[in-house]
Amino acid sequence: MAESPQTTVLVTGAGGRTGQIVYRKLKEKRDKYIARGLVRTEESKQKIGGAEDVFIGDIRDAESIVPAIQGIDALIILTSAVPQMKPGFDPTKGGRPEFYFDDGAFPEQVDWIGQKNQIDAAKAAGVKHVLLVGSMGGTNPNHPLNSLGNGNILVWKRKAEQYLADSGLPYTIIRPGGLLEKDGGNRELIVGKDDELLRTGDKTIPRADVAEVCVQALNYEEIKFKAFDLASKSEEVGEPTKDFKALFSHITSRF
Repeated sequence: MAESPQTTVLVTGAGGRTGQIVYRKLKEKRDKYIARGLVRTEESKQKIGGAEDVFIGDIRDAESIVPAIQGIDALIILTSAVPQMKPGFDPTKGGRPEFYFDDGAFPEQVDWIGQKNQIDAAKAAGVKHVLLVGSMGGTNPNHPLNSLGNGNILVWKRKAEQYLADSGLPYTIIRPGGLLEKDGGNRELIVGKDDELLRTGDKTIPRADVAEVCVQALNYEEIKFKAFDLASKSEEVGEPTKDFKALFSHITSRF
């Protein structure tokens, strides 16, 4: 059998805001990638086009995600618990909104158990590369994001990242800063480690740029067994990143 030139890639959380962009980017590069998506509901499947390559499964139910993972070369994990704002908040009155997580959708269940199930399934299926998108801030247990809905979201994300790093699978862990709803391709991207970027003025990044980094990371062997923080300069500063090999050459940390 001749080697297929295409890489089969599954994006989980493909109905989410970043996942949708990654799935679409892969679909646009049909010569290189055979894209698959995993979503939780039929509604989400239809939202991203309803193609046959979109599987429905629940990452908290290990059995349900096995069909999506069978036969893939690479897995991009973009699933995450999402805090909900309690109704009744009035910004005109000052104060801060309160948040909660739906029952069964706390970070422990989604960002820990759900990610672990994906990593275990990938290992069982012989997947060659697992990319996990986490978040900056995980080095600080007292980070404000951990108090949202008492979910300790960064604690559980960090636990999943460590599990992946210890799994023996070739992995890449991407920890973006604050996500911006802006176009990608207009900024100079910067990489770091250990949340050092959080102490600078450059700690945000457009979602579309995170998505592009996910896709680019599939192309470089040297990014395997590496973890990095990811942010961007403001549009007025620096040159938009085009050379991803050069960007990735700055990454040395395994976790």
